[in-house]
Amino acid sequence: MKQPATGIVAALVVIAISLGFISFFSFGTFTGWVAYFIQCMIPMQIIIGVTWGSNQPAFAQKPQPLKGLILILLSVLSGIVVAYTLWATIGGRVSPPTPMPIMFTIASVLTTFWLAIMFGGWPFTSIFKNPVAAGLAVWVAAYAITYAIYRIGFDFAFLKGAPIYLPELDPHGAFNAWNITVWYITAVGILFLLLHFDLWPFTLSGSIMKQPTLGIVWTIVAAIVGTAAYYIGVTTMHMDVVAFMISVPIPFIFGTIIVLNMLQGSMFASLKQPVKGIMNAAAAMIVGSLLAWAYASLSKYTTGDLHSGPPPYELEIWTASALLGVTFPFLIFSAEFFRLWPFHRPQMEAQAKARATGQA
Repeated sequence: MKQPATGIVAALVVIAISLGFISFFSFGTFTGWVAYFIQCMIPMQIIIGVTWGSNQPAFAQKPQPLKGLILILLSVLSGIVVAYTLWATIGGRVSPPTPMPIMFTIASVLTTFWLAIMFGGWPFTSIFKNPVAAGLAVWVAAYAITYAIYRIGFDFAFLKGAPIYLPELDPHGAFNAWNITVWYITAVGILFLLLHFDLWPFTLSGSIMKQPTLGIVWTIVAAIVGTAAYYIGVTTMHMDVVAFMISVPIPFIFGTIIVLNMLQGSMFASLKQPVKGIMNAAAAMIVGSLLAWAYASLSKYTTGDLHSGPPPYELEIWTASALLGVTFPFLIFSAEFFRLWPFHRPQMEAQAKARATGQA
């Protein structure tokens, strides 16, 4: 198969596997320990796929599927270390994990995207010549920065009166934890928006495309546009903040993974920027929205009837966890760790091309 057929088939298989995996767990277990642990894996997954290009460490340079399995094992091991560390510190050793460490893990994923993609791992890729050391430095820095954001910005007072609210674990930051989390997700959604445009119009200036200028400019644009989108949805249109999250930024980010990673940007590859970016972004929003709706519709078959809206946002939390907490990392396993194996085999493709040109 060729793209986009390869990516479509692979995505459908991964989605089926993800929903099957989710169906093994009750709502509390899935949105508690399961989502928490997998979210603890994702930052290392980003380092492997983005900073290392799925080519590091050296011992992972094996033929498929062994390479993919090694990289998954590395992600799982990192997740174990992070999950225990967070549970034993900011989580207060409370089981199942409370919203405090769970929202911390969400913020850590967003911060890792920011460092690894917007800044391209700078300054660590300049300080460390060894790519493994540079990647590990980005990983550690992402958690350090997230901790500062968490302590300064997150407040869980909205949980007062609920049995899961433990004031000793609340950092008592400046913003409602839901609001800052959704704002952060929205701003990172703008990060993905620029990827559809291949960083146009930044590419029009050679000076902007150099780090750290690129990271700074990209961050400013993401913050401004993300804030505008958040303000329009939550303040102007009076959308519930969680409903906005599950209707706008999460479907767009999820759709972007399908369009750019699984389909490898093949849908509108012949178009030039900015038309290509507009079409890709529109496709990502449509695909992501349809899948978010499909997941929500299937939730009663995998998990049971869930309450929508406040409180306790059961359906919204389940959908967000199912899309970005499980299916997203599974898609990255397929697209980046396995390079779409077994649906796409570069060696077989190269041999076919060689036969067609008479070189074999």
